[in-house]
Amino acid sequence: MNQRFDIVISGASYTGAALALALSKSLEGSLSIAVIDKAPPGTRATAPASPRAFSVSAASRHLLEYLGVWPEIALSSQPVSEIEITDSPLNAGIRPVLLTYENAIDDGSPASHIVPDAILANALRGALTLAPGVEVFSNAAVTAFAVGGSAATVTCSHGLELVADLVVAAEGRRSAIREAAAIKTVGWDYSQSGICTLIQHSRPHEGRAVQHFLPSGPFAILPLPGQRSCITWTEEKSEARRIISLSDPEFLAEVEQRFSGRLGELELVMRPSSWPLSLHLARSFVGPRVALLGDTARGVHPIAGQGLNLGFRDVAALTEVIVENARIGLPASDPEGLKRYERWRRFDSAVSTAAFDGLNRLFSNDNPLLRSIREAGLGLVDRLPLAKSLLVKEAAGLTGDVPRLLRGEPL
Repeated sequence: MNQRFDIVISGASYTGAALALALSKSLEGSLSIAVIDKAPPGTRATAPASPRAFSVSAASRHLLEYLGVWPEIALSSQPVSEIEITDSPLNAGIRPVLLTYENAIDDGSPASHIVPDAILANALRGALTLAPGVEVFSNAAVTAFAVGGSAATVTCSHGLELVADLVVAAEGRRSAIREAAAIKTVGWDYSQSGICTLIQHSRPHEGRAVQHFLPSGPFAILPLPGQRSCITWTEEKSEARRIISLSDPEFLAEVEQRFSGRLGELELVMRPSSWPLSLHLARSFVGPRVALLGDTARGVHPIAGQGLNLGFRDVAALTEVIVENARIGLPASDPEGLKRYERWRRFDSAVSTAAFDGLNRLFSNDNPLLRSIREAGLGLVDRLPLAKSLLVKEAAGLTGDVPRLLRGEPL
């Protein structure tokens, strides 16, 4: 079975779905778009299907507003009113706050919201079924990718062949299309694992997000609606395995040790999940008739919680390039357009990847000298309102060469 499209997007998760929706809306369904989805037909997560949650920046919120899915997402999201940062040993009885700042941009709106994983996935997947010009191929896995003279062909399971002018790989960190296109990556594994869980607490969080920097890595408390929080933290792999294997009461005791009693009594809502941490950056974001998106292009350490937001920057940039080309009669695969996308996104990705890696190395240790430097640096920033303002704008995704959709401007 062979079908022809203008664009094939491999991956129906956050970035793949967002790109299909953005292109469909911007060009009013004039492009034919195929989305390859590994999930079975009709699969929709039911919140809370996983303990994960994302910090969605103001720039990413602008994109989701443009796609028409933000009102649905906002009902179950938590605006972050304030951010606190501490740096202390694991056994510290009190975790003194070294840096605190209000989390609002110039118009007074929140610089970020905490959004449960399933809520975001549900909204994007649901919108795909109604998007003009978009066809979703469910329960399909990519088995081959090839580029001919005038098109690219993606071969999927069940004998399905999709032919397109441009193929976009939004397949996550392991990408069959990236490998088939011979696009190499540079990166390494960390000796760390991420842990995520969902808890309920007896005291209100008041929208405050907290980042405890501990010797093993960051321990983040991300507020959710009601008296719930998503907890994400980093541990050495062997220690993470030990923690994950604990009984519920024993695991909750580990959380309480890091929580420092700030929100009262804790209750475990969902068993934790864990995954190994790694870093990678594609040597190229584009190739002949192919573009990389999201985690396929780069995978960063979660220390700053910006992986999803970087992916949405890719979506907005690639959408802008394709839409502008389409309006002057150029195909989505136009080589100059793809080069523009790569210039736009690869430098920012390289800087972000290096910055998050450096932060992890700086904070994930108990070296007394480095701790003194960290405390002095955080204390200095805490006394500089301008530095705090720049920190908020950077985390909000509103600095640098920002694509129009992330600025809240339609294409």
